[in-house]
Amino acid sequence: MGAEPSRRANQQRRTRKDLLRAAVRLMREGRRPMLEEVAEAALVSRATAYRYFSGIEALLLEASLDVEIPEAETLFRDGARGDLVERLERVDTALHDMMIANEAPLRLMLANALARTPRSGEQDPPVPRRQNRRTPLIEAAVEPCRDELAPAALDRLGKAIALIVGPEAMIVCKDVLQLDDTEARAVKRWVIRALVDAARTQPPNR
Repeated sequence: MGAEPSRRANQQRRTRKDLLRAAVRLMREGRRPMLEEVAEAALVSRATAYRYFSGIEALLLEASLDVEIPEAETLFRDGARGDLVERLERVDTALHDMMIANEAPLRLMLANALARTPRSGEQDPPVPRRQNRRTPLIEAAVEPCRDELAPAALDRLGKAIALIVGPEAMIVCKDVLQLDDTEARAVKRWVIRALVDAARTQPPNR
């Protein structure tokens, strides 16, 4: 991806986040805003808002979930470096607890995202259908431990952890594997430790 497409993709992610934040602000005022009101509060056009969300119901649903995700600064406010496995487990616990408390709306949010198919032949970076909330938490978890791993291993570890700490993994644990909550948490902890061990042994040039 070149510099211009990359900047455009970053701007699209910021625009989507701005719409969610605007919706949260309006809801905290005790209102149930229309999509046009959210767009105006986010300083974008109504047409732009519709590029990111199919309608006000999808936007408000995701906005209500967005506020349930802890900020990295809050999750690691103690400032302790800690063990890399422990820090990644902290991310998993926070997200897992949030998902268990909000399972029904999370499933609906995923359904809404899957229903928005990419445009055929689209040249520009596609408008993001999901907000990437887990990566900032993972990056905050590994930041103090960067000197432990080769850059390539660190990059691959972050991507691998993202596969198991989101709602998709929760659905696999519950619907496919039919695990109870205790076993699901234990399996994910095992995977986190295995991934960190693998990253620690990865040669620098791989």
